Amino acid sequence: MDADEELPEALAGAVVGFARHLAAERDRSEHTIRAYTGDIAALMEHLAKLGRTEIGQLDLATLRSWLARQSTLGRSRATIARRASAARVFTAWAHRSGLLAEDVGAVLATPKARRALPEVLRAGEASTLMDAAADDASDGDPVNLRDHALLELLYATGIRVGELVGLDVDDLDDGRRVVRVLGKGRKERTVPYGVPAAEALDAWLRAGRPKLAAPAAGPALFVGVRGGRLDQRAARTVVHQRLRAVPGAPDLGPHGLRHTAATHLLEGGADLRSVQELLGHASLGTTQIYTHVSVDRLRKVYKQAHPRA
Repeated sequence: MDADEELPEALAGAVVGFARHLAAERDRSEHTIRAYTGDIAALMEHLAKLGRTEIGQLDLATLRSWLARQSTLGRSRATIARRASAARVFTAWAHRSGLLAEDVGAVLATPKARRALPEVLRAGEASTLMDAAADDASDGDPVNLRDHALLELLYATGIRVGELVGLDVDDLDDGRRVVRVLGKGRKERTVPYGVPAAEALDAWLRAGRPKLAAPAAGPALFVGVRGGRLDQRAARTVVHQRLRAVPGAPDLGPHGLRHTAATHLLEGGADLRSVQELLGHASLGTTQIYTHVSVDRLRKVYKQAHPRA
């Protein structure tokens, strides 16, 4: 279909209904809803190009031809895997809603995405990053105090950037040194943090936040230079800019600090289940990638140090 062509009414209505289902019944995040809805809109366009105007005309062969088309267009394996997942969620919903006679996506295979090992900071690089932020914060500038607290908390807890900017002041329990985090699927978890993060947060709340926060900030833990709640883009900018000053460090964002925290926990002896709980991973398989990072590092050290490597 051309960009200016509209989907047949029934197909367009199915996309809208699916989006409502994701928001109201599955409580998915805005990011997931946007991605899955875009995937299903693309699937409906493919169906329309085949001359089909009703959802009931969607079959397994069409789903497979759509995914095959993604491959010829050069889409990554990860993207194709996500679109296959979106299609299965869609057909299950369409079947329950009476739009499909059977759930044609139930047997749709998912191409396994090649999972690249995430880049992480070495322990020395992480220390340099935190020490530099602490030195800058010693001048009492509220932005420097905020950046120091932000970096310490990200590294200490491994929380996601969306979770970080969603924190309110009351989510901190400074007595027990834990933070209450609302994660994916609105699942709440409690994550501990250490003394350096506690000290940085205390300095920010006592001497930094009062100087930056405007009424629009409400209870937000972290605020931007305009006084409102800090957004994800600004938080990413802070991490990227601060890391540029660390010699030899990879250019990581907040998610890189999350990877780093998980890797350092495992290298320090933490068990996989505990790290899974701290990170808020639904599947242990997601957490296991960090064991591969640790083994990869060990292999490099071995090759460099052992005379018969």
